[in-house]
Amino acid sequence: MLAIPTPSTVDDASALYSKINWRLLPFLLICYLFAYLDRVNIGFAKLQMQGDLGFSDAAYGVGAGIFFLGYVLFELPSNLLLPRVGARKTFSRILVLWGITSSCMLFVNSVPMFYAMRFLLGIFEAGFAPGMIYYLSCWYGPQRMARAIAIVFLAGPIGGIVGGPASAWLMTALSGHAGLAGWQWMFLIEGLPCVLLGILALRLVPDRPAQAAWLSEPERRLLEADVGHAAAHKHSFKAVAKDVRVYVLALAYFCIIATIYAISFWLPTIIKAQGVADTVQLGWYSAVPYVAAAFGMYYMGRKSDRSGERRYHSAIPALAAGALLAASILADGNLTVSLVLLTLATMGLWMAYTVFWAMPAEYIKGPAAAGGIALINTIGLSGGFWGPAIIGWAKTATGNLHLGVLLMACLPLLAAMIILANKLPAKR
Repeated sequence: MLAIPTPSTVDDASALYSKINWRLLPFLLICYLFAYLDRVNIGFAKLQMQGDLGFSDAAYGVGAGIFFLGYVLFELPSNLLLPRVGARKTFSRILVLWGITSSCMLFVNSVPMFYAMRFLLGIFEAGFAPGMIYYLSCWYGPQRMARAIAIVFLAGPIGGIVGGPASAWLMTALSGHAGLAGWQWMFLIEGLPCVLLGILALRLVPDRPAQAAWLSEPERRLLEADVGHAAAHKHSFKAVAKDVRVYVLALAYFCIIATIYAISFWLPTIIKAQGVADTVQLGWYSAVPYVAAAFGMYYMGRKSDRSGERRYHSAIPALAAGALLAASILADGNLTVSLVLLTLATMGLWMAYTVFWAMPAEYIKGPAAAGGIALINTIGLSGGFWGPAIIGWAKTATGNLHLGVLLMACLPLLAAMIILANKLPAKR
């Protein structure tokens, strides 16, 4: 017989999760914010870096995306080790190594070096996002998971909001200082804080609830009762790796991620093609889609948690995003209409992305979730290479962005169909 929650139990759970929220989510959000800054600043670096170093659009697209090849090669090992090593040491290692590598992007002086540094950056950041999803699943039950993911992954849109203007300002204000170009200063200044965050992670991130000194024993018991799955439902990674549904989810994620990063890396160039020449102005315009995305993510995460429904809350925004992105081609030359359509498409993509991650987190339970979530992310995140690269190749071949954007618009539509067709039971 199921226990009926009493008012005192509900109040205790609300107080407990309020404490967890404030202890964990702000720090994780800040860490992921700096991770996403790299996805934003490479798009702005192109505006100066490409001319300084003589890169073609195709070379830039491959270099921007090759980050994800390094990421996917090392992500699965990183996440399979996470339950053994612990989140504290794993997050610290990732933050320190990628902070150093991101800052060293200032030394890039050729296409091969650009490729090598981006590849290394992917290796060192491997496992961070899926590691956080697994980590959150140890602290949040299914009724709160999408909201927790939405809050941490708000770092993506916030990175676009803050990163666009900040990157543009750094590139223009510091250009020429100490003999460095603006893009070199940008990489240096935006990379170093990750090293400090990596050191702080050793102190601020408990590996699991049992190690959180700020939780009382009754709070730990209440949390275990709510999350509950770690001890009750354990699965081997081998069983997860044989599950066809995991690969179907990975394909849907591939389509969403390819489009998100294609827009992220090419957004400044797309807006510039509408007649905006000033770099600082580009930074402000590029922030607009991410403001809408931030509100959309939080709204859709809360709405999905309250209803308990995931598929439609992910698929419908993905459908809208694909249609709006395709429509943006027709508005070429009209900055206002183009920006509105890109803003709504970006919001739809991030809403789909947020709710999507609640599905595998609920489907795969126990320690195997770290590897299962990483497997989905490993396969899907390769879209982060193909999305930017396809737009780069298409632009080099045709001289404009239309074909590349149209190809990207097809992917969220495919993702929506896959998600709708793939009804997931709770994995037991």
